[in-house]
Amino acid sequence: MSDIIYTKVDEAPELASASFLPIIQKFAAAAGVSVGTKDISLAGRILAAFPDYLTQDQRQSDDLAELGKLVKTAGANVIKLPNISASVPQLVAAVKELQAQGYALPDYPETPSTDEEKTVRAKYDALKGSAVNPVLREGNSDRRAAKAVKSFAQKNPHRMGDWVADSKTRVSSMSGNDFFSNEVSATLATEATAKIVLETADGETVLKDGITYPAGTVVDATFMSGAALDAFLAEEIASTKADGTLFSLHMKATMMKVSDPIIFGHAVKAWLAPVFEKFGEKMDALGVNPNQGLGALLDKVAGEADIMAAIEEVTSARPPMYMVDSDKGITNLHVPSDVIIDASMPALIRAGGKGWGPDGKEADTNCVIPDNSYAPVYDESVKFFKENGKLDPATAGTVQNIGLMAQKAEEYGSHPTTFEIETAGTVKMILDDGTVLHSHAVLPGDIWRSASARKAPIEDWVNLAIARQKAEGTRAIFWLDANRAHDAQLIAYVKPILEAQGVADKFEIMAPREATRASLETITKGADTIAITGNVLRDYLTDLFPILELATSAKMLSIVKLMNGGGLFETGAGGSAPKHVQQLQSENHLRWDSLGEFCALGESLTFLSEQKGNEKARVLGQAVDAATQGILDDGRSPSRKVGEPDNRNSHYWFARYWAEALSRQNSDPELAEYFAPVAKALAEGEADILAELAAAQGPAVDLGGYYRTDPVKTAAAMRPSATLNAIIDQ
Repeated sequence: MSDIIYTKVDEAPELASASFLPIIQKFAAAAGVSVGTKDISLAGRILAAFPDYLTQDQRQSDDLAELGKLVKTAGANVIKLPNISASVPQLVAAVKELQAQGYALPDYPETPSTDEEKTVRAKYDALKGSAVNPVLREGNSDRRAAKAVKSFAQKNPHRMGDWVADSKTRVSSMSGNDFFSNEVSATLATEATAKIVLETADGETVLKDGITYPAGTVVDATFMSGAALDAFLAEEIASTKADGTLFSLHMKATMMKVSDPIIFGHAVKAWLAPVFEKFGEKMDALGVNPNQGLGALLDKVAGEADIMAAIEEVTSARPPMYMVDSDKGITNLHVPSDVIIDASMPALIRAGGKGWGPDGKEADTNCVIPDNSYAPVYDESVKFFKENGKLDPATAGTVQNIGLMAQKAEEYGSHPTTFEIETAGTVKMILDDGTVLHSHAVLPGDIWRSASARKAPIEDWVNLAIARQKAEGTRAIFWLDANRAHDAQLIAYVKPILEAQGVADKFEIMAPREATRASLETITKGADTIAITGNVLRDYLTDLFPILELATSAKMLSIVKLMNGGGLFETGAGGSAPKHVQQLQSENHLRWDSLGEFCALGESLTFLSEQKGNEKARVLGQAVDAATQGILDDGRSPSRKVGEPDNRNSHYWFARYWAEALSRQNSDPELAEYFAPVAKALAEGEADILAELAAAQGPAVDLGGYYRTDPVKTAAAMRPSATLNAIIDQ
């Protein structure tokens, strides 16, 4: 196994890797450090799941499973780039692309009937949503802006949209009968095995059995009423029309791969309610599945003039919709994975509460977030900025995050225990001793789910928070609501640990709404704070605050201290990656910023030096920090426009600054001597290298695929400078 594993992923981060990884591998080799790769891309995972359908040469190892074992060891050192958390439309598109490339994969069965189809469907479903992160995250999250990145953002503040007190933008959520209001939770005193059953008038159906929980596990259960959801959506569509604002739905249909696509489908049906009432049976016969979005629906009914006319009539009577791409007519409801709440809401808030409408203009927006669990975070943010105006990045402090996510903690681990109810009855979670742990009366169309968090990750999370607060000396807040069932169980863990370590006075516990305002007040004054949160809220906040502070969450330092001693270094968010790929394909300009990769690389090398006593790795890591600082100080980050410096330019400058820092240092004369001619060659080749990089931009690029690009074509596109390649490869 290589000293460092650099993950192969998808879209823009993977394209950037084609340029950056050869540099990393050559530099690291000088310190005796090997850097290998493991494929956790969507395409790679699809191929690994279906070896029996492929030729021997086409078969691919299950790299995700191998990494899952590695991260449970003390020797793990993994740099994880953002990967696709696939929705069904993305999964289907990836399968079709692979089939066109010669892989004889089975189609994704929409309605499996045979045993083989059911087996195929189960394998594909295991690849949807957050299939990667729960496997790799065997530790809790320490996520923050590196000091150099934060300092640069303050010296070079990004543009913020203006907030006005009379903005009509608002956040709308269900007032009851949602996951938040129906939640129950309990902490298990002993190890237990549980089953989930649905008791109806016709008998008992086992939804899932054999669920094992160690002692001390916090086990939750809840449901969202389908009828209440439909009533809420209808009301919000009407009120949006009355307000004259844009209608927008903000979900996490990628990570919450069972519950949120269902909710998304309810929204599509609510938007086109008269159409479904009149043509429901015909649309069913055409294979329409509203959970897959308006785009797929329109494709299915494209040849039906009567249905298309009805859709146009209904749409004309609806409020204007928040758009993903107004030029192409891609709406908020087109594809469930197009609008991801942790990226869409911060962007809207940063823009002064404005969203893009179908006319290509910005407008106030009704931000519909059905479940009320974390909607108050965004609601309070909107209210705060209406009252106080936009945040000033030049003076704002920072919000760090310590997140509970180890061992599939909390909501993201709920997929195998999430069910859409078909028959009225009672869902019960029953322990092996016969104890009914949780029980809910449900109706057809309700969405029931359970989630859990184990004792060891919870205790590790609290201790990580204590260590981070001690290191920073700043305000630290546990974002926990004493009136929420799950949070109350966590508070019962948190308080005794804080008191036992004598640090209770250094921490506050607040519900998310109150913690949001407290944190915004703190950073507005230029001070810092630490948000200590659960898994989903970790995901939301580590986009919200970085986008406000830095303009992007891709520049965050993300360290996962694995519970068995290893290290996982994440490189930022990939929510904008699809747009970056589209730009590269159309005009050979990649605006992806690899700053997150730079930060993760430095941390990984430093960790390796401690892990294996490799002092050369420490010197390499220190030089990475110097190179990163150079990128920021000299403005070498990618530009958004074709013809200007892009991702490949930033890699040249990073390699040059890295080599120069290594040649200047005196901690390791051997490394200094080795890199002196490299630094000299990179400096002397500047004019030729930059000219070759500039000449590559403009024409359209054929990568040989989207989900699985051709490696030769990708290398040609991402390494277009013969001069730079010669220096690095030698």
